[in-house]
Amino acid sequence: MAIEIVAEYCKKLGLEFWFETGQETPVTLLRYIEQVGLDNLGINLDPGNLLMYGRGNPIDSLDVFGKYVKSIHAKDGLPPTNGQQLGREVKVGEGATRYPEFLKKLFSLGFDGDLIIEREITGEQQRKDIGATRDYLRDFI
Repeated sequence: MAIEIVAEYCKKLGLEFWFETGQETPVTLLRYIEQVGLDNLGINLDPGNLLMYGRGNPIDSLDVFGKYVKSIHAKDGLPPTNGQQLGREVKVGEGATRYPEFLKKLFSLGFDGDLIIEREITGEQQRKDIGATRDYLRDFI
């Protein structure tokens, strides 16, 4: 597998190789990490992606692969409502992530990585949403 080769090369250099959640289910990602079997693998958990692709509940995903989570994209989303379109991204706190519960569970697992705010729109609204997300998350971290 190509990823094994890259991950092994990263390990030789003292680097980690992280997957970002998205189009695979949490169980599929866990199986792959276990199949590769290297100790330098981790996950950048993007709860918005899990929701928008209809791949899982961010809180429940922590039961599956929580020990591998190294960083978080603080992003929120709504799941798809039909078979033709993905769900949609919304400002953190307005989606289905349930951030207070999500962060509580995340920190209970010993998470000490970065929370990186991601808002995939442009312009002034992006800046406003990033600032609002920063303020919102301060209440929980």
